Amino acid sequence: MTGAHVIADAAEALDVARRLAAEFAKDAAARDAERRLPRAELDALSAAGLLAITVPATHGGAGVDTVTLTEVIRLLAAADPNIAQIPQSHFVYVNVIRARGTTEQQAFFYRELLAGKRFGNAQSEAGTKHVQDYRTRLVRDGDGFVLEGTKHYSTGALFAHWIPVLARGDDEKLHVAYVPADAPGLTVIDDWNGMGQRTTASGTVRLDAVRVPADRVLPHHLTFTGPQLHGAVAQLLHAAIDAGIADGALAEAVEFVRTKSRPHFESGFDKASDDPLLIQRFGELAIEVRAAGALLADAARAVDAARAELTEESAGAASIAVAAAKVYADKAALAVTNALFEVSGTRSSLDPLNLHRHWRNARTHTLHDPVRWKTQHIGRYTLNGTLPPRHGLL
Repeated sequence: MTGAHVIADAAEALDVARRLAAEFAKDAAARDAERRLPRAELDALSAAGLLAITVPATHGGAGVDTVTLTEVIRLLAAADPNIAQIPQSHFVYVNVIRARGTTEQQAFFYRELLAGKRFGNAQSEAGTKHVQDYRTRLVRDGDGFVLEGTKHYSTGALFAHWIPVLARGDDEKLHVAYVPADAPGLTVIDDWNGMGQRTTASGTVRLDAVRVPADRVLPHHLTFTGPQLHGAVAQLLHAAIDAGIADGALAEAVEFVRTKSRPHFESGFDKASDDPLLIQRFGELAIEVRAAGALLADAARAVDAARAELTEESAGAASIAVAAAKVYADKAALAVTNALFEVSGTRSSLDPLNLHRHWRNARTHTLHDPVRWKTQHIGRYTLNGTLPPRHGLL
């Protein structure tokens, strides 16, 4: 892809996100029902320049702050969380280049991003001891490397131009290899069959003797040897998806009750939207959505503050703020998508309406990184001043 628009600043990024979100929302229910993959929508994201907004200004990009990036993802998720989840990994692995890439690697990949190229994700593995037990190997071979392994939950890989692969080297340390999607030996399988987030194509990536030049490999293990924001940014974008799901579900509930729901016969009102009990419930749900958004914005500001002056303390405070946002957004997404049926009535459960996609999306996406552990870290930090651990999930 060439000729992608280059977004100038944060204000334009938000304007573009709002415009695209409005377009994506129109067919979100049909895409989910038919499992119609959003190739055209992702091409629109690329062409509009929205996937290059974190490229630094020194390299020709907008270099937007975390507050802006988070709001972009939230806006997209309110329209279609499937589409929003795909660039989550994209931006995370742009961040790896920003943190660990050489000058030459940064220059190369930033050009690719400004041209509209997309990063996928080949990170998670199934059947291992735990989520950070990576078996994929990056083996030195002459002046380059060879990749061997199988990845699962590879969101975005099917639509990617480059697939970042997380693997252990001969030294058992973590590296990220950036592999072209058409590399010999790399196979992307569209076998994702989750009940929610159906069109993220979070399937399998197989790596059979995939050759990788040395200048396409980054030492990701160094990210965690000092203060870092890698995990905070990754989790913040997941929280933005959950907050967006809650927002989108509330908007759909409002529209349904205003235009389709019948009033309860005991209410004495001609319209369901005048029922004081429903009004009370919508007030409660609006507070949930607003609180999720407020914690999200607060966490994004904490990440930006830590980036400006990165220390163990500022990084830890940012991670805790993100953890709080993720915990609350998780609960809000599940609460609001469940309440959608409560406030809308029996008709809302009809399958052709596909309103249940909101709950299915929320329930599926919130399974990322259990929030019970985030609450533990928040408690330790609050009570004992214990800084959170350095890893990519916090």
